[in-house]
Amino acid sequence: MENYEKMILTATTANSWIYPELKNWADNTDDLIEDVVKCYEAGAAIAHIHLPRGEEVDTVKKVRERCDIIIQAGMSSYPIEARAPDFHAKPDMLSVIANHHAEHFPNGNVDVIHDISELEEYCVACKEFNIKIEWEVWHSGSYWNLNYLINKKLLEPPYVLTLFFDWPGGTWSPPTADEYLHRIKYMPDNSMHTISVMGKEQTKIAVLAIQLGGNVRVGTEDFPFIKEGHPAKNNAEIVARMVRISKEMGRETADPSEARKILGIR
Repeated sequence: MENYEKMILTATTANSWIYPELKNWADNTDDLIEDVVKCYEAGAAIAHIHLPRGEEVDTVKKVRERCDIIIQAGMSSYPIEARAPDFHAKPDMLSVIANHHAEHFPNGNVDVIHDISELEEYCVACKEFNIKIEWEVWHSGSYWNLNYLINKKLLEPPYVLTLFFDWPGGTWSPPTADEYLHRIKYMPDNSMHTISVMGKEQTKIAVLAIQLGGNVRVGTEDFPFIKEGHPAKNNAEIVARMVRISKEMGRETADPSEARKILGIR
C-alpha cells in the first residue's frame, strides 16, 4: 500500500432511515452527546450530527466540553434558510449536498431541489461563519456543480467530499468497485474523499477506499449493523470495528487534531 495520510473516520450518530425498527441510536440530546463522546473514544475524528432543533448551540457547546471531535452538522436535505440555527451553532463543518435530494425510505420520501444559487449561498455563508463545507456527492453530475463553484473562486482547497452509494431513491448509485473508481476518477483536483454506503456492501467499499487513500464514514445512519444480520450495540462498536480494519490494512486513523490539518479546518 502506498504511504497515504492517516484515515479519517466519520461517525454518523443519527437514526437508520432504512431500518427504523432497530432503534440502536440515541433518542434524546443527552444520549446523543454521550454517543458522540464514545465514538471519539473509539477512534472517530468526525461526528456527523443532526443537531437537535432548538438545541443547536447548546449541543455543540456540550460536545466541545467533553472532547475535541470535529463536529459536522448534517441534514443537508433542509433548504439553506432552515439551517440558520446550524450556522449560528458554529460547527467545524456543514454537510451540503452538491445535487438534488431524491430518496425513498420506509417512513417516507425526501425530494428536495438544491439549485446552483443555493450552493453559492452556502459558499458565502460558510466562509462568513468560518465553517468547512463537506460536499455530499451522489453522482458524477455533482462534479459539474463543484467545478462551477471552484471556477467562480467560491471555494478554497482542499475540497472535502463524501461519496454516497446505495442510498435508495432517484439519486441511488450501485455500491460496486467500478462505481467507486468512476467517482474518484472525476473528482476535482485538490479533493479528498470519504465514502458513505447504506447497506451490507459497506465493508467492501470501505476496504477499497482505505486501500486507495480514501476515508470512511460509518454509523447507525448508514448501516446499523456490525455485519449483516447482527445489529450493533451502539455506534462506538461500529467505529471500533472500522478502526481495526484500517489498522490491519496498514493505515492508522487520524485523531481530530491530525484530521483538522488534513481537512484544512482552521
